[in-house]
Amino acid sequence: MIKKLSQRFDDLAEEALRIAATKVTKHGGYGNYDQVDEEIFDEWKVKAKSLIVKTCGNDSEHINAFVKAEKPITMDDSYSIFKRVKPVFMAAKNDFQGGFLTSVKNLVQAELFDSELEQATEILSSGYKGPAAVVAGVVLETTLRDLCTDNSLPHGKLDKMNSDLAKAGVYNKLQQKRITALADIRNSAAHGDWTSFSDDEVKEMIRDVERFLSDHLV
Repeated sequence: MIKKLSQRFDDLAEEALRIAATKVTKHGGYGNYDQVDEEIFDEWKVKAKSLIVKTCGNDSEHINAFVKAEKPITMDDSYSIFKRVKPVFMAAKNDFQGGFLTSVKNLVQAELFDSELEQATEILSSGYKGPAAVVAGVVLETTLRDLCTDNSLPHGKLDKMNSDLAKAGVYNKLQQKRITALADIRNSAAHGDWTSFSDDEVKEMIRDVERFLSDHLV
């Protein structure tokens, strides 16, 4: 995922160069002004903002600066707007590729977790639902610990962290209840009580943990 996003930054940087190459000077009632191909530029802005949100976050300085820079001001032309938004995009690109964003850490963590969940799936397919549930449970608990760190909440037992995160509004009560159910399966597996849950429940557990990672870690 990190390589794909980095490549996306490179691709959009190349597109920015092509947009700059479309600049033409026109003559109007108030003098000369510069324009770029507005159709290509508008499409680029949508793709650039989407990438910045995905890599830097919805409330990041990068996306806020981009949105502010793209707003037209008096006597603006499209080339002036382009000259304002491009440096913001390049700053996001450099920060992401330089590893200076918290989101990069989260992406690395998510890729590691994906690998562990794939391992859990393989263990389950080999007929070992207990160990598979334990592996999925470890991924879940580690994710909760990371979310607590990100939200300045104390680490503790899984149930306590789950409760604290829900109270802090990181996720809703429905998600809290589902995590409690997943924790019950993990605890039963860890204590060797494999008869209290089925293969299908572990398969669903792995899917739920994957979905939770997607919603809250990446």
